[in-house]
Amino acid sequence: MFKVVAFVPVKDADKVRLAIGDAGAGVLGNYHHASFSTRGIGRFTPSKGAHPTIGEIDKPQEIEEERIEVICQKDKIKATVTAIKSAHPYEEVPLEIYELVDSVL
Repeated sequence: MFKVVAFVPVKDADKVRLAIGDAGAGVLGNYHHASFSTRGIGRFTPSKGAHPTIGEIDKPQEIEEERIEVICQKDKIKATVTAIKSAHPYEEVPLEIYELVDSVL
């Protein structure tokens, strides 16, 4: 199992969360579309050559974002990442993928 984490503007979180679940991530026993979210402030400065959805080149930007976390089977990771990138508004999608330990060490 893996954990997939995506950071997304709050206004787009429901759309991305639905895409993640529809791709097959977030299955826990007899439940699907399961996720956990926390809110925080994302910070970035678009560089020359970027095409930012939010902000302007060389101007620091802050935006309220949600960190969406889901568990994901290995065979669903590619579809999940594709779904996130398709639903996400950013040019560069902030993603993290972690392999989970199967047993207690």
